[in-house]
Order: sequence, then C-alpha cells, then structure tokens
Amino acid sequence: MTLIYAVIIFCLLIFVHEFGHFITAKMCGIKVNEFAIGMGPAFFKRQKGETLYSLRAFPIGGFCAMEGEDEDSEDERAFNNQPAWQRAIVLAAGSLMNLLTAVILMIIIAFYMGQATTTIDIVQDDSPAYEAGIMAGDEILAINEIEIKQWEDLQAIVGGHENEALDVRVLRDGAEQVITVIPQYDEESGRSLMGVSPVMAHNGIASIKTGVENTWEMTVMMYDLIGQLFTGDVSAKELSGPVGIVYVVNDSAKMGLIYVVYLAALLSLNLAVINLLPFPALDGGRLLFLVIRKITGKRVTDEMEGKIHFIGIMLLLLLMVYVTWNDIIRFILPIFS
Repeated sequence: MTLIYAVIIFCLLIFVHEFGHFITAKMCGIKVNEFAIGMGPAFFKRQKGETLYSLRAFPIGGFCAMEGEDEDSEDERAFNNQPAWQRAIVLAAGSLMNLLTAVILMIIIAFYMGQATTTIDIVQDDSPAYEAGIMAGDEILAINEIEIKQWEDLQAIVGGHENEALDVRVLRDGAEQVITVIPQYDEESGRSLMGVSPVMAHNGIASIKTGVENTWEMTVMMYDLIGQLFTGDVSAKELSGPVGIVYVVNDSAKMGLIYVVYLAALLSLNLAVINLLPFPALDGGRLLFLVIRKITGKRVTDEMEGKIHFIGIMLLLLLMVYVTWNDIIRFILPIFS
C-alpha cells in the first residue's frame, strides 16, 4: 500500500502541475509537442493532433514540451514568440494548480475532521471538569465572564490558569448555570487542561475557511524554512527526496488515509513553492528571465537562456543525487545495520 500511495501521490501532483502548463498553453494557442507523465522510456504513446501524449516508466517527474520553450523557433505559435504576459501565465499555471490542489485537499481534511464548537462532547473521567460537574452536551458560554465564541478562546483562557479557580458559565437544557473548575497543568501538552473535548461540526463554509487558512499557514512555514536553509539554521542534510517521501508515506499510511491526504496536500504545496523560486530551470527562474528580457531586450537570446536553464537542470540533478544519498543513509542503511 505504501508503494501504491506513493505512486498515486507522485503521479497526481505531477499531472496537476504539468496539466496547468498544458491547458494554459493550449488556451494561449501555443504549440505543445508532447505532454508526458513520468520520466525515462515511454511505455505508452498516443498522437492526437499536434501533441504526443505519453506515460513513462518512472513516476518521479513529467513535462509539457512546448515549441520554442528552450530554443529559438520560427514557428509563430512557438512559446518564445508569444507576448510576455501569456508566457508568464503559462509558466505560473503549474504552481498555481498545485496550490489549488493543496487548498482543495486541505478543505476536504477540514470537512472530514470537522470544526470544534463550544459544546462539550466528552468529559474525561477524574478530570477537573468531571469533578466540578460539567457534563457532555454543556455549551460553554463564558469563563470568568469572558465570552467564549470559539473553542480556541476556551483553550487560551484555561491554558493560562494553573490551579486557579475558573467560573465557567454553561448552557444546559436551556438554562444557564455557573460551575467552578480548577484546571490542572498537563506536562505532555505544556498547558493547563479541564479534561474536555468539543463536539465537531462538519460545515462546508467553515471547512473552506479553515482549509484556506491552514494552507496559508503552511505556505508561511515553508518560506520560513527555505530562509533558514540559506541562513544555515537548518542543515541541507534535513532535505529529503523520493526515497524519504516514500518512507513518510509509509508512516502516514499507518495512521490512516486522512494522513496520506494531508501529506499529499503538503507535497503539492511544496511543489508549488519550490517551483516558484527564482532559480534557473524552475518556473520561478523562467519568470525571472521574462522580467530580465523585458528590461534588457534582445541582449539575452533564447539560446542563451536555454543554456542557463540547462545548467540549472544539472545543478538540480546533483541536488537530487545528494538528497537521495542522504535518504539512503537515514532510512535504508539502518535496516541492514
């Protein structure tokens, strides 16, 4: 199942990314020579119109080969002969599709998990809430006369009061009553707890909001991590490639399908963020060259840009070899030791 999940995730994310380039290229009238999923030798090919569609042996990549993308072409429909704004749309579309995929998956996760309400679902036995008389079904209205609008409000107030009596106003059977609870500090979570968990509501609109917010938070964290790589606060040895991802898929699959979906969302967002970095051969690098060539005019030729992107590809391949070797040392060699 680990291999199946890994292949599905790789193929899905690659397909979504390359389809973004493909569909926008077609919409802009750019000639697409080949649309491929996977790398290496092709085991399936089909020519439809001007485009060759292929599936290749190794599901770790893919490409949308456009006419004039990396070389000079006289074809009026070639990528290099299109207006800069159209080329920018095509280049950015892959990452935007991965971003959209991440948002959709995070919305699905948010709907599946539900959103915490202020109504109590479970009261743990022998917990401060249990001892005080709080019951399942109680709706928390206020704590120390501070209104509780969402579950996070309750966590924030309770978490900061260790061994202090709190007046909890609840709604039970249509009537309000005040119950005094003394939270206890929990070493594992690092904060005070009452020993209650909330009723989870499955609301579509709320799930969309939560999914978008969680995607944004992950994006900020990723850019922060990239910054730490450049400052040296995070070692390059912490990076992982396909081997490491397969091991993470394995760990996620053991916890349940929803964790595999979360990993897919994380990897899709990672693909979007990485591809927009201003590095040669990446979509962000190509977008940077669009700006440079708009400023410098003909000083940077298609051939010159193509050579720089080729160097970028070689450097990325070296990086792939490096992270793969690190993954082998971390995950595979310990099995035989």
